[in-house]
Amino acid sequence: MDLQSRKILFVQEFLNLQNEEIIQSLEELLHFKKIESADEQLKPMSLDQFNQQIEQSMKDSEMGRVEKATVLKSKYEK
Repeated sequence: MDLQSRKILFVQEFLNLQNEEIIQSLEELLHFKKIESADEQLKPMSLDQFNQQIEQSMKDSEMGRVEKATVLKSKYEK
């Protein structure tokens, strides 16, 4: 059975659940697994990468390619 079929079957079974404890357990499991997956994808950058990013940031600042935090904040508040 392919992944799409398995997901459809799971959703159908989930929709038929009447037990709130099972639903809560599945919600907690999903939340935990999403966090676990995100943590696995995070990889620390090397010291060389870190220094390159600092250099690029300094160049951007010198060239005026920066925006104030207040400008960014106002853009995202809209």
